[in-house]
Amino acid sequence: MNMKLVIGGAVIVLGLVLGTINFFESNVEYGDFALARTTHKKIQVKGEWVKERESSFDAEKIQYSFFMKDDSGEILKVVLDGAKPNNFDLATSVVIKGKYMDHYFHATDVLTKCPSKYEGKSGPMKKQS
Repeated sequence: MNMKLVIGGAVIVLGLVLGTINFFESNVEYGDFALARTTHKKIQVKGEWVKERESSFDAEKIQYSFFMKDDSGEILKVVLDGAKPNNFDLATSVVIKGKYMDHYFHATDVLTKCPSKYEGKSGPMKKQS
């Protein structure tokens, strides 16, 4: 057999395997804390930051921890790898990505939704005739 064909075939097979692994790792479903406890996969949970509860940054571990209430009303401690996200104090809702482990949600990413600067403060505009 031609050595170029063998090497080319091996590169193609390796690319397909790595692409498949990457697809399944990036395929993250939405859920709540109850689903996060039962699944061992990475999951996204939408909710809001509970500002009344303790939040802190551990400089040694480089982790930010806070409490979040998911859409079903459950409150759970979240530990994020990294610093406090930008605009976290202004966020109207939060989406965290990660896994439930050791009685808390270990987040690898936090997405914040902040109020739009284009929304009016007085309510919807009336159509003029």
